[in-house]
Amino acid sequence: MRCMSDDHTHVQEFFSARAADWDRRFPDDGPAYAAAVAELGLREGGRVLDAGCGTGRALPALRAAVGPSGVVLGADLTPAMLREAVRAGRDRDGTLLLTDVAALPLRSSSLDAVFAAGLIAHLPQPGENLREIRRVVRRGGVLALFHPIGRAALAARQRRELTPDDLRAEPNLRALLTGAGWRMTSYADEDTRFLALAVRDA
Repeated sequence: MRCMSDDHTHVQEFFSARAADWDRRFPDDGPAYAAAVAELGLREGGRVLDAGCGTGRALPALRAAVGPSGVVLGADLTPAMLREAVRAGRDRDGTLLLTDVAALPLRSSSLDAVFAAGLIAHLPQPGENLREIRRVVRRGGVLALFHPIGRAALAARQRRELTPDDLRAEPNLRALLTGAGWRMTSYADEDTRFLALAVRDA
């Protein structure tokens, strides 16, 4: 893993302090994760990465989607979150990698899809980081940017205002993805979930 910037250190500190209680704080998110994974269109034997996997809540659904012959990877920057994933037994569903999504230790075009829950708000250089994620996805592969609640509900939870410059607002996100070599194919921002899907065309 490359040398961490101040942004990376901040992310690690934020999630390290919350790792032990993370799953208990959000006990009802499982169905939303499973429904989002279903929209990736994964097939038996597929290869998928959960980027910024945290405690690995998406890994069981990803494993179910690709079956025993598929490859499931979970990458996260924070050791404490990966330890909680192991404690929950989710390492049985995928291989856990302690790594920065800005410099993935994966071959180019080696994956069918990337699932990223809550990741984009924590990327220090979103455009550059989304290009790195694109690098490891094959042509026609899919990226899912997900959150188990919508933007407005998340802003209310965090006691902040939802502003037009929000990175996940549809025009902002579409432009960001396009600049990083993705084509956004669907966008849903509802009370119960946020899900944007994009395809690597070339």
